[in-house]
Parts: sequence; C-alpha cells; structure tokens
Amino acid sequence: MTEHSFKSEFLRTLQERGFIHQCTDAEALDTLAAAGMMTGYIGFDATASSLHAGSLVQIMLLYWLQQTGHKPIVLMGGGTTKVGDPTFKDTQRPLLTDEQIQSNMDGIKRVFANFLKFGADDNDAIMVNNDDWLSQFGYVEFLRTFGTHFTINRMLTFDSVKLRLDREQPMTFLEFNYMLMQAVDFRELNEKYNCVLQMGGSDQWGNIINGVELTRRMNTKAAFGLTTPLLTTASGGKMGKTVGGAIWLNADMLSAYDYWQYWRNTEDADVGRFLRLFTTLPMAEIARLEKLEGAEINEAKKILADEATKMVHGVEAAVIARDTAQKAFEQGVLSADLPTVEIETAVLEEGIMLAALATRIGLTASNGEARRLAQGGGLRVNDVAITDGNQLVTQADLNADGVIKISQGKKKIVLVRPL
Repeated sequence: MTEHSFKSEFLRTLQERGFIHQCTDAEALDTLAAAGMMTGYIGFDATASSLHAGSLVQIMLLYWLQQTGHKPIVLMGGGTTKVGDPTFKDTQRPLLTDEQIQSNMDGIKRVFANFLKFGADDNDAIMVNNDDWLSQFGYVEFLRTFGTHFTINRMLTFDSVKLRLDREQPMTFLEFNYMLMQAVDFRELNEKYNCVLQMGGSDQWGNIINGVELTRRMNTKAAFGLTTPLLTTASGGKMGKTVGGAIWLNADMLSAYDYWQYWRNTEDADVGRFLRLFTTLPMAEIARLEKLEGAEINEAKKILADEATKMVHGVEAAVIARDTAQKAFEQGVLSADLPTVEIETAVLEEGIMLAALATRIGLTASNGEARRLAQGGGLRVNDVAITDGNQLVTQADLNADGVIKISQGKKKIVLVRPL
C-alpha cells in the first residue's frame, strides 16, 4: 500500500510496523480514528481447538487497535464454521458437529486474554459469537433480506471463487453462501455495536468488501475494511507451519519451549519484519536489532523469541524456555523442559533406523530428508554426528539419565525415552 502521512496513532502504528496491505478509503478511516474511539473486529472460525502462529498478525491487529484507544471485537465463528470458509481451498472443509465447534471455540478463546483487556471500560474488548444471529435466520428470510444485495456475476469475480473454478474443482452451494454470511456479520456488528471496521488477511479482501458494501447499503453508516499482507517466511514457507506441524498458541498443544525455539530459528532475513509484527518493542530498538549481522543476529533472534513467547505464554515461561535452550545448546545440559518423545521399549530393543526415528519424533518430514540431513552431518545422537541415516538407534544409546538425545544441527533437540 502507498505510504500515507496518517494523523491517527492507530494507522501510523500499523503502517510503520508493516501491517497494512489494503484499505478502503484510508483517509476517511484515518480521520475517524483520529477523532475518537472507534470499534473494529476480526473473525476467527473454530476449525481447530487452538489458533496457530499464522493467526498472530490478526491478533496483533486487535492488540494495536486497543492500545491506540479503540475498541476491539473478537468474533468467534460459531455460525460460519458450520459452513466452512472456502477461500483459496481446493476442496470443501470437513463439516464439524456443533459439539466439535463449541469445543474448538472453548480452546481458541483462551489465547485472547494474553493480548487483550476484556471488561466494562469503554475500549475493553468484547467477544461475540456469530451463531447468535446466523442460526436465528430462517432460510427464506435470509435470502429475502440479504440475497438481493449480491449478484452472482460479482461473486464469480472474486479470486477465491475463480481459483477454485479455474482448477476445475467443485464449489458447493453451501460454500458459496459463506461470503454472504461473513458480510452479514459486519452488518450485524455495525448495527449492534456501531462497529465500523473489519480487518483480516489479504485473502479475505473480497469477503471484507462485501461486508463493507452491505453495511453501507443497508445501515447507511460508515464502514471500512483493512487487510494485512500475505505472510510467508523469507524462504517462501507458510507462516506458523513447520516440519513437526502447526505452531499452536495454546500451551496444551505446543510447549513454551517449542514455541520459543520456533522464533529463535527465524531466518536472518525475517528478523526485523517479525520484530515489528510480533513484538511490542519500540521501533528504535527494532531498528538497532535488525542491523546486527553475523553471529550477533542470533541475539536479535533470542530477543524476538523472548518477546513473542512472553505474549503467549507469559514472562516466566519465556525465561524458562530461553534458559533451557541455552543450557542444552550452549552448555550441553539436558533439562526436563526439553521436548521428550516416548518410544516403545520393544522398538528400542530391536533397534530403529535413525532416519525413521528422526521422522517419528518430528525433526524431519520424511526418512529421505533425514538421510540427506545425516549425510551432511546434521543429525546427532548424544552429540555424536551420525552420517548414515540407516544406522540403528537402540537401548544401548540410552545415557545416564535414561534418555537418548537426538539433535538436528544447532537448532532442535528431542529426548527419546523408553515407554
């Protein structure tokens, strides 16, 4: 997006930290944000029992909205999850039961208390569920009330629909309704809470525009949309995903140590960008850190890991995670806080190939990758480099603490314990 000289602290903050990709009528939104408190929202569908690091950009948008004096709404997609967002998906999402959706929402809700202040003050955050209105509409009522405001011609022009059709993948009528439901959400929040801003990732631009236009048309009130850039790592990887799986935000799905390590292993080229997006450090400090080069960049990565982990897991957990990593990688001291995987005793008695073990414990995505890593000296068993991925790891490799230390370079350590 073109650089603006914004008057409002909200948009100035978002711009300098790299959050803004697209915005409807940026000048009018800036004027509104500078004039006083406004309300904005982001929706989160309940497709899993935790959000992952890929959702952090959106959560930080709500954080900065509140920190700059405005009111955030966390919209839980209890209703939209029943349909499933088809945006940039080749196939329909699995349909979840009401019980699964509620369970997922219960898990997701926990993370927001780490970022937002909820309460009774004017700009305290609130959390609402779109099932409260979407499930109340009768089918014919929904069509008559909202259907006349959307044309098939226009809906077919949206990238999320065009891509599915171009790939000759079917899009069900159920999925086609999703963009109407999301637009209705904005209209309902505008009417009930005077919400004037919907935010989301750039993949949601078409859905957000629908909501803006529907709100302006039906409620004759101001409505704005803002999106963030599509976020990938410098090497093109998907944000929030690793070989071992998603980087979940809930501690019961990913330990504070693993979360800290994820950020510690950030690529050099991403450090400055991630410090701006995922921490609250002052911009001057970020500017200093992103200028570090060579081995010194590792200190910036540790600060990134500290700050990101504090926000999700708390200060104490971040300190323990850093201390555990420092002892393991710099002093060779093993800790109970390191990731530990239990393997059946019978498997270790018989022996398991190092490549298969590395894949099983999540260090590599496949046995082939593990073998290539081993050949390059990147896999170690009890700190000894093993260049043959087919070499057996057995009970004989258990150390004095009754575990086997498997490490991938200087980045990851997993302890294997007999079950």
